Amino acid sequence: MEQPVFSGTAHDPAGATFAVIGVSNRPADWAQIFRVIGTMEPAADGQGGPDGPPAGADGAQPGVLGLNAYLLYAVGKHARRRLTERLGAHGLRLWHLTVMDLLAELGPQAKGALAARLDMNASDLVKVVNELTRRDYVVCVRDTDDRRRILVLLTPAGKAALDRINAEIATADEDLLAPLSAADRTRLTTLLQRVHGHLAPAPAPAPAPDPPAARS
Repeated sequence: MEQPVFSGTAHDPAGATFAVIGVSNRPADWAQIFRVIGTMEPAADGQGGPDGPPAGADGAQPGVLGLNAYLLYAVGKHARRRLTERLGAHGLRLWHLTVMDLLAELGPQAKGALAARLDMNASDLVKVVNELTRRDYVVCVRDTDDRRRILVLLTPAGKAALDRINAEIATADEDLLAPLSAADRTRLTTLLQRVHGHLAPAPAPAPAPDPPAARS
């Protein structure tokens, strides 16, 4: 695939001009990138190195730490690692938790509907459901209203496991948000939910019924 290339010049706070050539395989706001580069302060004597000012705790430059998109990405990496570790202790992954949580919230769902809601490849969804079925966390049954459809249900064992896991991974939130007060955490949750709703894809059209199971 052809990669978009952008080139231009920028000025640092001291007035020096330098050239920039950017290559990206996805859309990029080069004007914003230039503004960030231009606001980076030169390193003071004895601080930083030949490559610029001292980096933050995660290696990011101070200018980048002013970008909300970067902060969400960096914090998200830490959060994902914590969740992955806790789920791994149960032999589960994030997709397992997501499917179980959705079934607990919405009730029985067709595989096609689950894949559409999660914006997930249908074949990957089938693998996740099969793995949960082997653990007796979900079961697949025929829809009593439409025998052509196969519904995925959360079993009592799955609901009990989900409750235990959610209680355990709540500690990941506590660790991650330790610097924030209870009021700050509530406010952060509200803001993140608003952004999440803004970025959520438009509802997908109703999926076609699952094909009938092959007769043995």
